[in-house]
Amino acid sequence: MQIIGLAGWSGAGKTTLIVKLIPLFLSRGLTISTVKHAHHSFDVDQPGKDSYAHRQAGAREVLIASNRRFALMHESGDALSPSLAELLRKLSPVDLVIVEGFKRECHSKIEVHRKENGKPFLFPQDASIRGLVSDYAPAMIALPCCSINDLEAVVTMVGRYAEPLEMTLERLDASIRG
Repeated sequence: MQIIGLAGWSGAGKTTLIVKLIPLFLSRGLTISTVKHAHHSFDVDQPGKDSYAHRQAGAREVLIASNRRFALMHESGDALSPSLAELLRKLSPVDLVIVEGFKRECHSKIEVHRKENGKPFLFPQDASIRGLVSDYAPAMIALPCCSINDLEAVVTMVGRYAEPLEMTLERLDASIRG
């Protein structure tokens, strides 16, 4: 399994880019999974559904399954969010995992940036950012850079900077230990 992150400020276009990249990787015969960080409370269940009632009644985990998919919901209460390393260890093997968000983690990342956001670049303070995907190229940048609209260049960049799961986990675990 290879791991690559797409990190950037909200509104930079990370989700839109990932949705465009997935079919390109699939057309190359790769299997893809994604990990998405949410900064807020979220719900994948709906009031009135049985699984929602199970959770509301206090079940710690609810696994709902059909012939097409399954979802495991785990209530963590007031516990800290699981680390990226913990989440990656839960995934089934695939060729490529694209991590959206988790911009403060030290996995190999490509920064997604839009000038109109007015936000600063992340790469000057983050040595784990390997490349920049943007709607403009800043002057005097030492990182590889490509247009957010050049999907083939982004695919190439992802292929170049994705790292094996074991290497990613070692780095993430070391950062937790300090």
